[in-house]
Amino acid sequence: MTTARLPRYSAPMRYGQFCPIAKAAEVLAERWMPLVVHELLAGSTRFTDIHRGVPLMSPSLLSHRLRELADAGLVEQRTFGRRHEWHLTEAGQALGPVIHAMGEWGLKYAQDPLDESDLDVRVLMWNMKRRMNPESFPRRRVTVAFEFTDMPSSRRYWWLISDHGEIDLCPTDPGFPIDVYVTTDVRTMVRVWFGKISFARAVDDGMIELIGDTATQKNLGASLLLSPLALHPVESRDRGLTPTLVSHV
Repeated sequence: MTTARLPRYSAPMRYGQFCPIAKAAEVLAERWMPLVVHELLAGSTRFTDIHRGVPLMSPSLLSHRLRELADAGLVEQRTFGRRHEWHLTEAGQALGPVIHAMGEWGLKYAQDPLDESDLDVRVLMWNMKRRMNPESFPRRRVTVAFEFTDMPSSRRYWWLISDHGEIDLCPTDPGFPIDVYVTTDVRTMVRVWFGKISFARAVDDGMIELIGDTATQKNLGASLLLSPLALHPVESRDRGLTPTLVSHV
């Protein structure tokens, strides 16, 4: 009889110092840990939703990191019948400004230029789905189909659906009538997502092509609330773009 091998993970870092920076780094400087905390801060509680925000992370490693966060008193697991959820404790919620500050620094000093391997359309669409404003759409089902021309066929097409106040994301064709087709590339959409160029400017410059219902097209830019870290470009073809950081989380 063979015994299944469990994944091996290194023991948590220990600096052996009383310095509070060292103690914080022992928890947060582990690989993937800040991104897991970011997903929890963004509102993900179910394991599958947390994993959608870190798709390159193995499920076994994610489980391990969640247990480490629980051991550190930053998250707790809650059970609702057969459903298990992970929720931040008061100490975990207090990490919000820390993670936000890391994001602001990264956006300003570490994001450009992005390598092709950084352009994960799964993470982009998951975050866009969470930041779509359903109030911008009619009180009926509205389906927006995205085609990313720089992605392989398995990740080229995505569908965002607004249905009476609920936003859903489908990686496969849901079979609904399409209100608007959006054709672009991931790099352009990442720039829009972080406010480095407005949605309207990208459309005007031909970086995003829209086909379909005119009213939905007009509302599409307003429906995308952008990243909480986004720059807000002040647009003028004479003065160029002057970005300013959004102050809220």
